[in-house]
Amino acid sequence: MNRIIASILYVMICQLQLFGQKEAKTDYGKIVLLNEDGTWTYKDSLVNHHLKSFPINKLEIPKTYPKDEIISHTGYSLLYNEIHEQANWVAYELTKEETNKLFERTNNFMPDPLIKTGSATDLDYQGYGYDRGHLAPASDMGYSSITMAESFYYSNMSPQVPSFNRGIWKKLEELVRTWAIENNSIYVVTGPVLIKGLETIGPDEVSVPKYYYKVILDYTEPSIKGIGFLLPNEGSKENLENFAVSIDSVESVTGIDFYYLLENSQESEIEKKVCMNCWSWNSVKSKSSRPENKSVESVRCNGITKKSERCKLMTHNLSGFCFHHEAQLNSESPKTSEEQIIIHPSIRSTANSSSVQCSGITKSGNRCKRMTTNANGRCYQH
Repeated sequence: MNRIIASILYVMICQLQLFGQKEAKTDYGKIVLLNEDGTWTYKDSLVNHHLKSFPINKLEIPKTYPKDEIISHTGYSLLYNEIHEQANWVAYELTKEETNKLFERTNNFMPDPLIKTGSATDLDYQGYGYDRGHLAPASDMGYSSITMAESFYYSNMSPQVPSFNRGIWKKLEELVRTWAIENNSIYVVTGPVLIKGLETIGPDEVSVPKYYYKVILDYTEPSIKGIGFLLPNEGSKENLENFAVSIDSVESVTGIDFYYLLENSQESEIEKKVCMNCWSWNSVKSKSSRPENKSVESVRCNGITKKSERCKLMTHNLSGFCFHHEAQLNSESPKTSEEQIIIHPSIRSTANSSSVQCSGITKSGNRCKRMTTNANGRCYQH
């Protein structure tokens, strides 16, 4: 231990009477707590047991401004940056139950239909050597076919160096799922650090970020806590602990105000420090529980596009139709000339199930008019 720190602690300990725990500050600005028995610990290493949680709707959404348009999908929300052709941030709550994977990756990358100005496309990434890196990971969205499909929207992608995306970034994503399991639920915000002068790729000039961030809030008692990460867009063999920073630090780099709905003093206490000992650092694999769909293979969608061609998307839906074309299930859609549409034997028995009007409510307060065959009675948008 540093001699200066030791000397300061010794003086403070000698001054202790039987008055319980005392605070002291080292020359390096660290706050330590001194105990009556002469032991001590860094204050930042303690969990915020005194903090209380209260129900807060949409706690994961960062602070926005009147001109900002938040895009809400089933499993996550985002704020799209038209200049950089990717999201400033994606945000979602991840619960312990949602880490149980029911559906595998679709790998059906597609433009986001809710981005009015148009999101990036396949052409923007072809031939440039970058991965289409998820911001909201597909493995965090495996609890439904809808959330899995929507996780492959290009609004949720950002150009990532392959060794980064498949290496340390993946490890961080796995660790976050571990924390969701251990803490029952967490609030996650992820995004690229977008600044002027970044390299761009593709006809839509998608920016290639040099850094990515992730902030996590555990808002469950008794261990309310938060942590942030800043990682360069490059492969790394470093431990994830080396990239951990305070949420305040991420805010200073990105200019984004995270978890602003918290009471001010509570927000300040959570975001100003990094409690390394408050989090576990060994990932556990997410469980896969697909008892009913375990034998269902991915099949090509039976839907017909507006160009009268068979849809090229693959789907795990039991109906044999992707979420874009499930309304065609009971319609008399013409067969394409290229091939006879075939339904996988394992889903053939359910292919004639009747469609029903979606039970979802639109923004105008009316019942959705779409038809759906989903067992939950809701269309892909609801």
